[in-house]
Amino acid sequence: MLMERAGWRVIADGYPVTPGHLLFIPVRHVSSFRELSDEEWGAVFALIKLWSAKVKEEDASVEGVNVGINDGRAAGQTVMHAHIHLIPRRAGDVQNPTGGVRGVIPGKAVY
Repeated sequence: MLMERAGWRVIADGYPVTPGHLLFIPVRHVSSFRELSDEEWGAVFALIKLWSAKVKEEDASVEGVNVGINDGRAAGQTVMHAHIHLIPRRAGDVQNPTGGVRGVIPGKAVY
């Protein structure tokens, strides 16, 4: 674990999409992000902001990030405990990054 603060744990993803891929996991068990309190949301967004800056400072190749939630099996959630992904992005890590998270549905990223 990299950090525990304000009811959240920050860990390195066990199956990283890119180097530096992090997970933000609430200590309190909830299956869906919709169950998080306003206080939990505020705390996690502060942590995401902190860690996205830290990742960029520690690795000059990081030029952007994707922040994402898979909520429900149809959305690809495999661990039924809410969590948020921070995925560092680098120039050239995919052929065409246009559309970002829209790429979770094949053929929908480019519009």
